[in-house]
Amino acid sequence: MADSSLPVGNAVEPIAHVDVPRRTDYIGEFVTLSPVNPQADVEQLFAGTHGSATKEQVWTYLPYGPFDSVESMREWLTQWVAPDDPLFFTVHQHESQRRVGMVSLVNIAEEMRRLEIGNIWYTPEAQRTQANTEAAYLMLCEAFDRLHYRRVEWKCDSLNARSRAAALRLGFSFEGIFRQHMIRKGRNRDTAWFAMLDSEWPLIKRNFETWLYHNPERQLSLTDLNRSGG
Repeated sequence: MADSSLPVGNAVEPIAHVDVPRRTDYIGEFVTLSPVNPQADVEQLFAGTHGSATKEQVWTYLPYGPFDSVESMREWLTQWVAPDDPLFFTVHQHESQRRVGMVSLVNIAEEMRRLEIGNIWYTPEAQRTQANTEAAYLMLCEAFDRLHYRRVEWKCDSLNARSRAAALRLGFSFEGIFRQHMIRKGRNRDTAWFAMLDSEWPLIKRNFETWLYHNPERQLSLTDLNRSGG
């Protein structure tokens, strides 16, 4: 018989049906996330991330890229058409009518109601626009509002200052460093670990919507909104 004097976690209320993320378009005001299409996507994605040192910095902390040619990038994209995990999306920016990056939903553990947002990268022209913010918002809505997951994770190379800052800005909480977690491109990677919980999402969601849709002059900072509790 189990020792009832030992501490245990809180009971988790079950839900009737646990699903996985949809392979479909996620449509926002500024961007649409569409399942990757190698033939249609590759030309703009390659042009936006190759040809200069500035453009190719996007690949510094990723396990893939840069690519030798459009064809080699197309071959890489092709392997991500079928899998449901990671589930890759191309980010279509409405204003420029261009493909400006990619994101994925990965490490999907539906029985634990948990997933990770990963493989996030954008062309330089899309950085510091609404693209990353709204793409994250759309994926978080899928995870928390439709799937009723309990936890969404964000992980990055601990040396990737831009990704770490983005995670905090978007409302994720820093949980620590996994030392010597991976070998990437022949180099050590310590991984910075962030997460957001379903109990935190309603307030963070309101802050996303305030910043994205009720803040035309960008006078409000999403970092400050999340830091102040909205």
